Amino acid sequence: IAPITGTKFNMGGYVSDEEYSNDIVFGAIDAGTIAMIGDTGDPNCFQVGIDAIKKANGKGIAIIKPRENSEIIKRIKLAEEAGAIAVGIDVDGAGLVTMKLFNQPVGPKTLNDLKEIISSTKLPVIIKGILTVDEAKICVNAGASAIVVSNHGGRCLNETFAPAEVLQEISKAVGNDITILADGAVREGVDILKYLALGADGVLIGRPIIWGSIGGRQEGVKITLETFKSQLYQSMILSGADDVKNFKSFSCILYTKKV
Repeated sequence: IAPITGTKFNMGGYVSDEEYSNDIVFGAIDAGTIAMIGDTGDPNCFQVGIDAIKKANGKGIAIIKPRENSEIIKRIKLAEEAGAIAVGIDVDGAGLVTMKLFNQPVGPKTLNDLKEIISSTKLPVIIKGILTVDEAKICVNAGASAIVVSNHGGRCLNETFAPAEVLQEISKAVGNDITILADGAVREGVDILKYLALGADGVLIGRPIIWGSIGGRQEGVKITLETFKSQLYQSMILSGADDVKNFKSFSCILYTKKV
């Protein structure tokens, strides 16, 4: 589950941040996968996510906005104390309006910034918001454990690349050096197949999880994930893909214009 926070201004307030965090963390566990909790201008949103991970005995990942390094490291320590299995930074949140509205400074991260953050913890560090080969190589050089090829749901910069347009190039460049995740516009199981075929090792689901939480709470999240899994399985049968491990060489239904 992709990191999303701020239920009042991102989800209409139909569930609270505490409710949503619990729904995704425990709904993901019920479905046999894992959730990422997020960060936003309201510090309480990150804290309730951390609390949910702690209640789940650490079965969650904490993603942090690109704040000052000292502030990121403070939040990493909270994730460590909660037993989180990994942490991350969504570096493409450097210009988010919501952070400005809450007077929470954020900004771009250099290679040295990333090295300082990664060296501050023994947890695997994920860098989210990568759209170019150069950025991916910086993450490899910084010692990151994984990247997420993502354009933040298209909400940060108009006219940016879609992840599906750049994923294959990034995978070819660094796929042997780092774990590659991808997200964006995943609305059914076949979209997962497309991302895996383009070179992703795993796929994050965002907006449909909100629908699951609001519509059915923890059970709704579980059902949403199980539906995606069933759709993926059906897509594999109908397209002749017999093993997700072979998707990177599977190209009959890729999203790209030309393969």
